[in-house]
This record gives sequence, structure tokens and C-alpha cells, in this order.
Amino acid sequence: MKSENPAVALIGPGAIGTTIAAALHEVGRTPMIYGRSAHSRLELRFEGGNIVVPGPVQTSPAEIKNPVDLVFIAVKSTQIEAIAPWLAALCGANTVVCVLQNGVEQQALVAPYVSGSPILPAVVWFPAQREPDASVWLRAKPRLTLPDTAEARRVLDALHGTRCAVDLAADFTSIAWRKLLQNAVAGLMVLSGRRAGMYSRADITALSLAYLRECLTVARAEGAILGDEIPQEIIDGFQRAPADLGTSILADRVAGFPLEWDIRNGVVQRMGRAHGIPTPISDVVVPLLAAASDGPG
Repeated sequence: MKSENPAVALIGPGAIGTTIAAALHEVGRTPMIYGRSAHSRLELRFEGGNIVVPGPVQTSPAEIKNPVDLVFIAVKSTQIEAIAPWLAALCGANTVVCVLQNGVEQQALVAPYVSGSPILPAVVWFPAQREPDASVWLRAKPRLTLPDTAEARRVLDALHGTRCAVDLAADFTSIAWRKLLQNAVAGLMVLSGRRAGMYSRADITALSLAYLRECLTVARAEGAILGDEIPQEIIDGFQRAPADLGTSILADRVAGFPLEWDIRNGVVQRMGRAHGIPTPISDVVVPLLAAASDGPG
């Protein structure tokens, strides 16, 4: 499936999408960019510099004439149905669809909208946040992990030589679940309205570790090979992070947007029930996150 300089499209120029678009633009491979708002440009800022990607962002799928080689989906899971017209226009039988989303269910969520195109899940390992001026602040070196499959070579070709590293994993399931555990416990920020500094509290550490152990049991039932040390490693990471580091689900809560509570937290409860595993902490956290997202009230 090797293709030198594949034709690339990106749907969703938010924090993650802008990072990928800027990485490609920096090396002369600017992708076609599609989104809800016709931004005149995208700007990625990082320590030591910035990259400006010229616009405008295209807002009409009717302008798409031909399928492309590679589509990056960088919208939230709550927006998949809304981008269906773009996917229909951009995807052909040989289009690889790389899903830059949280969770472990990307293939199942996207499959109904791509008519048989191969779907490639990804784990995104970099914190990027949209600023009030619509620029994106990248707080660490961007890196993706992909399953070691033929389809992944398309992404390697597109991103080779860019500032975004790509790792291939033989055991992608374990890596995806490890990231899901990190995302799940980050959901506690929504319920407290606080950022990473809250994990320095002893009571939050204890609650977080108990929740992570519950998630770990479910992850193992789903085939992830993860050691007992993982919960503490994740909490150590939050405790080392800048106290003002947020998470995308907290940013969505502050903005009043729908939350990705189901793919980040609800999945643990759902799969726990499927395996007959008690999930008492999820049984509290999930309804609260769902109500924060969907109301009423």
C-alpha cells in the first residue's frame, strides 16, 4: 500500500487536527482541510515557534471531486454522524481512514459511514489545546501509535520527516486500553472542575487509583496485557504534569459542548457488565458525566 506523497484530507481542524495539519504543511504536504467553520488560517504554537497553515478551511463537501488516499478524522466521537457527507465524498475503496479519537471503539463507530474503506485506529500521545484566539498550543512533541498493519504504512508515508512521530505496535489493544485508562481517570476533572493539579491531593489520588484498578480489570478482560503498576504510573504522570494542564473533556464541559463520556468512561461500565465485572466507581462516575453532557437541567 506504499504511496509516495499520498493525497491527504483532514476533517476537523481542532487541537489535534491543527497539529497534524501543521506538521504536514511544515514539510510541504499541506492536506485538504475540512470543518464546520471557514477559518482563514490555522496556527500551531509551541515552545520556540509557531506554524501557520493558510486557509480557508473548506466547509462544503460538495466541493470534493475525487476520493483521496488518506483521511484523518480529528473530530470528537460525538460528531461522527455530522461528518458523514465529507466521508462519503472523500472515501473510496482504497482510502485509508485514520481515526484520531479517544477510546477503543473507533472502527465500530466509523464503519457505518465509510462504505468499506479500511479504518485505522490511532492513539494520540500529545497534549494540544485551543486558545481563546483560536490558535492551538502544543505542549509536547506530537506522537501517534498505530497498529502494525499494511494500512498504517499509508500514514507513515504521509508523516515521514515531519515533527509528528509515528510508532507501530504489534499489541495495539494493550496500548489503546492504557490510553483509555488515562482518559477515563482524567474525566474526574470534569466532576471537580479542576485541572491536573488536583491529583496532588491524597484523597483524589486514592479515588483515582481505585477507579483505575477497576478500569484495569475490564481492560484485561478485553485482552489488554497491562501490569498492576499501570494505575500508579498514570497517577504519577498527572502529578508530574503542569498544575494547569487540562483535558479535552474538561474543555468541552467549560464550553458547554457534548462530552465524550461514553467512549472514555461509559465503555468501562458497558464492557464490565458484558464480562460480569462489578464497576461500582463507574456506576457513579458515568451517570454524573452523562448528566453533565446531556442534561436535563
